[in-house]
Amino acid sequence: MGRADGAGTRKLRVAVACSPRAGVAVEVEVALPAPATAFDAVRASGVLERYPELSVGEPSVGIWGRACPLGTALSDGDRVELYRPLAIDPNEARRLRARRLRGNARR
Repeated sequence: MGRADGAGTRKLRVAVACSPRAGVAVEVEVALPAPATAFDAVRASGVLERYPELSVGEPSVGIWGRACPLGTALSDGDRVELYRPLAIDPNEARRLRARRLRGNARR
């Protein structure tokens, strides 16, 4: 359960995690008045302001590794994760790797 602040308002403590670019991981803890959504946590964390590359379009989020809408209600202790857009389609990346490996095998 969440904790109450001095005014008796229940607070949720959640973490917001993201990787704005390869090799960089950020996790910010925030306390929010209950009830709160994934969007509330992302906004309160400030990560979109610090890493604007994550805010191209509507951010893709998940809670504990499961994709969810921004309006999903949070529970105390949740971990909201922001996912950066894919740089390349995974199928195209596989095709490129296969071509590169075939090219190296012929040498």
